[in-house]
Amino acid sequence: MEVKYVIAHDVGTTGMKSCLYEIKGSVKLLDCVMTEYTLYTTPDGGAEQDEKDWWNAICIGTKKIIKHSGHSPSNIHGISFTTQLQGSIMVDKNGKVLRRPMIWLDGRAVKEFEKVLAHGLIRIEGYHWFKIIIWLIITGGGPGTAKDPLFKYLWVKNNEPEVFEQTYKWLDVKDYLIFKCTGNYCMTGDSAQLTWLYDTRPRKLRWHKGLCKMVKVNMEHLPKVVNATDIVGNLTKQAALEMGLEGPIPIYAGGGDASNIPIGSGATDLYDTHLYAGTSGWVVSNVDKRMADLGHFCVSLLGGIPNHYNYIAEMETTGICLQWVRDHLALDEIGVYLDKQNIVDKNDEFNSLFDYMNAIVSEIEPTNIIFTPWLHGNRAPAQDPYVRGMFFNLGLNTGKREMIRSVLEGVAFNFRWCLEAEELKIPYQKTLRYVGGGAKSDVWSQIIADVTGRIVEVPEDPQNAGATGAAIICGIGLGVIESFKAAKKFIPIEKVFKPQEKYKAHYDKNFKVFKKLYSNNKKLYKTMNT
Repeated sequence: MEVKYVIAHDVGTTGMKSCLYEIKGSVKLLDCVMTEYTLYTTPDGGAEQDEKDWWNAICIGTKKIIKHSGHSPSNIHGISFTTQLQGSIMVDKNGKVLRRPMIWLDGRAVKEFEKVLAHGLIRIEGYHWFKIIIWLIITGGGPGTAKDPLFKYLWVKNNEPEVFEQTYKWLDVKDYLIFKCTGNYCMTGDSAQLTWLYDTRPRKLRWHKGLCKMVKVNMEHLPKVVNATDIVGNLTKQAALEMGLEGPIPIYAGGGDASNIPIGSGATDLYDTHLYAGTSGWVVSNVDKRMADLGHFCVSLLGGIPNHYNYIAEMETTGICLQWVRDHLALDEIGVYLDKQNIVDKNDEFNSLFDYMNAIVSEIEPTNIIFTPWLHGNRAPAQDPYVRGMFFNLGLNTGKREMIRSVLEGVAFNFRWCLEAEELKIPYQKTLRYVGGGAKSDVWSQIIADVTGRIVEVPEDPQNAGATGAAIICGIGLGVIESFKAAKKFIPIEKVFKPQEKYKAHYDKNFKVFKKLYSNNKKLYKTMNT
């Protein structure tokens, strides 16, 4: 088989991973570099990043992986992206960004959201019934929060008219970076659908004039929509110079994180389901028809696989819950713990607080403490911006070890809740793929298997599943991977975790309590956090 070398850039919320892959029988990661950048927040709920930081990270990361690997810059066969979704970037006719990009976390457009959706005599789940039905028919889903790109667009229109007046195209994060590489404007189907202006019905797949008119969006601002494996242009000489490469190199459209991670996890067969735990998280199943469950906030989104959709139940906070525990519960004990264990070299086995937490969690049995992992509200299976985290059932004998384990269990409970919601519409899945930074923890993987009662498979390099998905897209575009279905064999499984029967009754009981904690306290959360 011919060997191909590709670069995948994974653009996250706190930094960018630039990855060099070799494709030959498997998708092998040769080198990966992380470049961090700044997140800017505003008092009114805004969350922004600087597009120059993104491009700088791409250039730095590319040069480093070429240097570290010793690979020739002239021997790169393709480049693609996997990025955060639901961004909003306004550019002028020259491609100049007119204001700092608003990213997925930006929730300041509350008034715009309420004006479009929350008014009307008859409402479903708090939304204007007529508009929601139209959206469901045309897009297969519909907007649900002020964080959706549509309301960011309208916020700029209402609050920054001088910016809006100069706007030529409205892009997502990936689409802007493709422009920087090629000089061409485009958008992939996943980003297009998440504007809720794109017709996702089979044999339609185009911007919908009626929806744009309904919410007063200028259709001239919308770029053409392309497939994930399409070549959207070649790397320009200027871009190649800044990245330390030698062009021309084909740029493949790629996709957002929620589109590429399912591919990189190997969940490419019909109804294959994977769990993802990064900063946020989700449960995604590969389906061959559109479906939606507004009651549980599950929708099917266009992904990279043709004629398929990602049926997704999203969670606002998963891995970041563990970061919160690290910073607020574990940080002050690490030195004491290492001394007690007579570990002299603190840069050895326990050089990471995450290693420490995994170690202590593995030493204790399942807890009777329940943690709700809704530190920034929740999306599925109960959309609610007011809910927050809690520790339930603390006692005099409760220690930090039990609390830390309960956080891992709490995220697993929410995964199980999302799985239950999805399996109202798809067949029960006995085996799950698990990826993201959380999948690096054997302890957490086993807890998820025990809590959900499923077999959990963790592929090699789970924390880079999005970049792996982008590399597979390049491989299919280059013709070295036959199809997305065939791509599954290119992603070997590294570890398998089976549920332990002895814990089933315990976790079944606690799961029932977990769900009750939400329903019993829903009104109180709103009282506290409105």
